[in-house]
Amino acid sequence: MQQGPDSHERFLGSMLGGALGDALGFAVEFRGIEAIRERYGPDGVTGPVLAQGRAEISDDTQLMLFTLEGLVRAHVARRMQPVDNDPVPEVQHAYQRWLHTQGRTWAEAAGPYGVHLAEPDGWLIAQRELFAVRAPGNTCMLALIEFGRTHRQATPENAANDSKGCGGVMRAAPVAVWSHDPAEVFHAAVGTAALTHGHPSGYLSAGVLAVVVHQLIREVPLPDAVRLARDLLLRWRGHEEQLRLLDAAVELAERGPVPPEQLAERLGGGWVGEEALAIGLYAALAVPDARRALLLSVNHSGDSDSTGMVCGNVVGALHGVRALPPEWLDVLELREVVTALSRDALAEFSPAPPADAAWSRRYPAW
Repeated sequence: MQQGPDSHERFLGSMLGGALGDALGFAVEFRGIEAIRERYGPDGVTGPVLAQGRAEISDDTQLMLFTLEGLVRAHVARRMQPVDNDPVPEVQHAYQRWLHTQGRTWAEAAGPYGVHLAEPDGWLIAQRELFAVRAPGNTCMLALIEFGRTHRQATPENAANDSKGCGGVMRAAPVAVWSHDPAEVFHAAVGTAALTHGHPSGYLSAGVLAVVVHQLIREVPLPDAVRLARDLLLRWRGHEEQLRLLDAAVELAERGPVPPEQLAERLGGGWVGEEALAIGLYAALAVPDARRALLLSVNHSGDSDSTGMVCGNVVGALHGVRALPPEWLDVLELREVVTALSRDALAEFSPAPPADAAWSRRYPAW
């Protein structure tokens, strides 16, 4: 009898599943469901839509990768100075490196981090494919540009704006590796999302997703993972809107798959944090396999790449890499980068993380 996926396979599945969902949805983002059906048939997209032989990812996967890299570098720093238990400054630094990939000079993007180096450092920034511009969200761009100018880090208490766009939740799943404590994971995910999104629904959605993935990696059943995340959500001010959509997603999933029109009526389009989380979770809860859940999460009139990302993060953690369609993975852009960084993260967060000079060059800590 085949064993189920272990925690490492589940985490890798979450990262690859998120990238798959992003790629599936990126092909139909900004299209209404009727336009999707007209172009791809009555069932909408049924697999990756290729551009030059690849399923292209969007800025969602790019930011997921930079979030994870920031967490790895924060953990390296914590090993050097155990009193430092806040990953948010290192994740901010990672986001400034992403901003540089989107056409901003390092002098513009670096902010206070430019004092140390004339150019951004580390392994991830050297992956030239990440310099592709894939419809980056204005809210993220403007918040990071402002940080580069003012050096002021945004927090829930000192918000960058009042945005509840989905740009905070779609990059939050990697925070699941930060701590064994789900409350600490929720807090860290909120902090990373609040760097660019200042409305509670923009950052609390990130906390919920990170905790759900955190629990799934530990083989907690999905309904129980959602319940724990819900309990933690209740501790935060301004949770009411997110709570309402979270509960609506769970209730709708009990009916199984519903038409896209009904999905939009109940959960919205996914353009904002609470809706993107709700649609992605609904799809993962509504159907038992990763392939169908991913397709359900992107075939609607809304922000399909972000809802696909959330769903992929969840179903990948739930079922492991083995459940992701191999023919889809074969054409996924940046698959090797996602895999390499995810495995590096698992090594860094292991009981015996690498300590050689090459690792420090790959993931500098400062």
